[in-house]
Amino acid sequence: MLEPFYQENESLLTLKSWKKLDPSLQVGFTTRQGGISKSSFESFNMGLHVPDSKQDVIYNRKLLAEKIGMSMETWVGGEQIHGTNVEIITHKVKGRGAFSHENSLSGIDGLITNQKGILCTAFFADCVPLFFFDRETGYVGIAHAGWKGTVNGIGKEMINKFIQLGASVETIKVAVGPCISQDAYEVDGHVIKNLTSKQINNTTRKQENNHYLLDLKKLNEEILLQSGALRHNIDVTNYCTYRAEELFFSHRRDHGKTGRMLGFIGFGS
Repeated sequence: MLEPFYQENESLLTLKSWKKLDPSLQVGFTTRQGGISKSSFESFNMGLHVPDSKQDVIYNRKLLAEKIGMSMETWVGGEQIHGTNVEIITHKVKGRGAFSHENSLSGIDGLITNQKGILCTAFFADCVPLFFFDRETGYVGIAHAGWKGTVNGIGKEMINKFIQLGASVETIKVAVGPCISQDAYEVDGHVIKNLTSKQINNTTRKQENNHYLLDLKKLNEEILLQSGALRHNIDVTNYCTYRAEELFFSHRRDHGKTGRMLGFIGFGS
């Protein structure tokens, strides 16, 4: 499978094929390289909700803002509670979550907009970033899908919201971004009980002691397909946040003490 995410520089992966469809589109995923954070958060940490220096994180975010040409005043972020709530983003909430985690959009894991001058953002360190783009209506979106959000169907919620906004399911493009891969993601029966028999068969490998290796990329792809998305409109990354230690932070690999990558999508002014 061809890798949909192109490494533009040490700090940034982009969906180059999407950007070709609309030159004003800004879409990408950061690496851990090229910033000033120290120790466990070295170096391009984007997360304000981890115990890094706030001053360093803001500096890192400003570096990214300069690279993509969208100031932090245009950024919007959700609280990310591993839920399935989706918000339609307008200029009224620009800047929420950009300079402080405390004023992020409460209870939100999915963001959608069609307005220029807004950057929808979400933060990751093993969970699945889901990117959405409908060229016909001009709507874009991003969702944070941990295992809870995945099994509860945030991918489906995003597709449904796009349809409610006038998009045709046949034209919605989706990209499954860098996250933990199946070989590195062992879960127990508490997680597996939330899956259907078909999902268990297609997305897990059973281990000893009623543990399983779960393929979150594949599970999200299956949910998207069941929601009506077309297979040729779904791109899935080959990147693994756990294995590629030089490129990515990983909550599991780093035992919880680590930084966050930023996924983002929006239109410049």
